[in-house]
Amino acid sequence: MQAVSIHVVDIANGRVATGMSVEIWRVEPGPAHLVTGTVGTNGVVGGLEELETLFEAGTYELRLHIADYYRELGTALSDPPFIDIGLFRFTLADLSQHYHLPFKLTPWGLSCFRGA
Repeated sequence: MQAVSIHVVDIANGRVATGMSVEIWRVEPGPAHLVTGTVGTNGVVGGLEELETLFEAGTYELRLHIADYYRELGTALSDPPFIDIGLFRFTLADLSQHYHLPFKLTPWGLSCFRGA
């Protein structure tokens, strides 16, 4: 079973955040960069199923490159932008469960919850 899946929706433009760069870092135990991925046309960050052997119980951090994404769309942002990189820290306690992280964002905010 895939431990983690990530879905990103740009609610400011009513579309998935295709092309947004997303990094996954392990914080505990032992800090390490795991992967940099891209949001696909279905809104999902692909390639995470290949990381299953890298995930273990512990704390992780997602880095969503929000300002770069909106700049690519031609959205006018303040300088510096209100949100440059959105950080979301979460913990995996039971790897037999699935942790779906659906994000909704605009250039001025983001939200996430643990989905099914």
